[in-house]
Amino acid sequence: MSENRKIAEELIEAIGGKENIDSVAHCATRLRIMVNDKEKIDQKRVEEIDKVKGAFYNSGQYQVIFGTGTVNRIHEEVINLGASESSKGEQKEQQKKQGNAFQRAIRTFGDVFVPIIPVLVATGLFMGLRGLLTQEEILAVFGLAPEDISENFLLFTQVLTDTAFAFLPALVAWSAFRVFGGSPIIGIVLGLMLVSPALPNAWDVAENPDLALEFLGFIPVIGYQGSVLPAFIAGFVGAKLERWIRKRVPEALDLILTPFLTLLIMITLALFIIGPVFHAVEAAVMAATTALLNMPFGISGLIIGGLHQIIVITGVHHIFNFLEIQLLNELAENPFNAIISCAIAAQGAAALAVGLKTKSKKLKALALPSSFSAFLGITEPAIFGVNLRYMKPFIMGLVGGAAGGFFASLVGLAGSGMAVTVIPGTLLYLGPEIFFYLLANLIAAGVAFTLTYLFGFTDKMKEEMDS
Repeated sequence: MSENRKIAEELIEAIGGKENIDSVAHCATRLRIMVNDKEKIDQKRVEEIDKVKGAFYNSGQYQVIFGTGTVNRIHEEVINLGASESSKGEQKEQQKKQGNAFQRAIRTFGDVFVPIIPVLVATGLFMGLRGLLTQEEILAVFGLAPEDISENFLLFTQVLTDTAFAFLPALVAWSAFRVFGGSPIIGIVLGLMLVSPALPNAWDVAENPDLALEFLGFIPVIGYQGSVLPAFIAGFVGAKLERWIRKRVPEALDLILTPFLTLLIMITLALFIIGPVFHAVEAAVMAATTALLNMPFGISGLIIGGLHQIIVITGVHHIFNFLEIQLLNELAENPFNAIISCAIAAQGAAALAVGLKTKSKKLKALALPSSFSAFLGITEPAIFGVNLRYMKPFIMGLVGGAAGGFFASLVGLAGSGMAVTVIPGTLLYLGPEIFFYLLANLIAAGVAFTLTYLFGFTDKMKEEMDS
């Protein structure tokens, strides 16, 4: 019998047998199991299985962390043993019925924004590279000065860095239509209408409010370049409207009438009601976020750095995607990224301390790779596999995150993009701020590692937990 098959058998038994498994799917690192009764899961037994790096129940799924590559093979063995296979899409449909209304809403919010993040990551990296290549010190190495850079080169970099935000409503509306059951192509066109060149440009209006058009003497009509919430709401309402219309028009006229009526009604609503109302809401959220980030004496970093990973384990951290996108759009920089990078580095350092201090070979094999994963920006193996299991390392990680976040906030550290942190995140700080970025992460990691090593973990704690 192969090792992976033995692991699959042990896992099925620990979960409560095949009869307790509704369906099984997997992502890049985790086996995702829909169970019929979570009370039948033997958590301790699952965690003791070889190659398991952590396991937790969240949003209707029992998720077992195996890591890249391994999870594919374990999934195959579990299916071969008779468990029912499902796609991630089918499991998402089942998940929608799980959790309270707030959890479902945040999960849906994440479903809309997560597919957009890769292009925003790329845009942030382009911004960082442009900043690096136009620095006077860097140019001097090649015997150049800022005035030697051609306008055509600057135009090329502008295409790379500005396009995603200029057409952001199209991306958001496309994704919202996709998630809420509409036709994504209608979503794209609706989003493009919101940034039509025929409308006053949002950034120009921000500098000169007199450029806004005014309908009926009181409704301001502008383009929504870089805006998120109006496009999200328009996408949600538009998808529902399209489905409603499609059910009521004759099939022979569906191709003509459904997109025509959907776009006509939705652009009217978007420009005259949804846009003005939710643009104001968006501005209020942004003002509150900016006020928090601008709190004096590093207080904002202390709060966000200390609490961010608690929010991550609740699964509602996708709401931050919206805030980071708005920060980049409004400020052309992202101070939130620097702070949460410290929170992530601290959890990795806490897991590293456990791995170096323990004499247990199995715990070392779990903690050390998990800490490296956190330093690459993925904390789930470290949090669920190590730190939360013994609790104190997790708390020490929170303290380290607060310390690093405090420093990052104190020096005004901000990245050029989002969604990459710690080691990969250095690409967002390619300039004079790179020293402060590295120092902030070292402070976070150093505090978390030292506190965990000295006070946060002993093998006696492990023995008590395992007994």
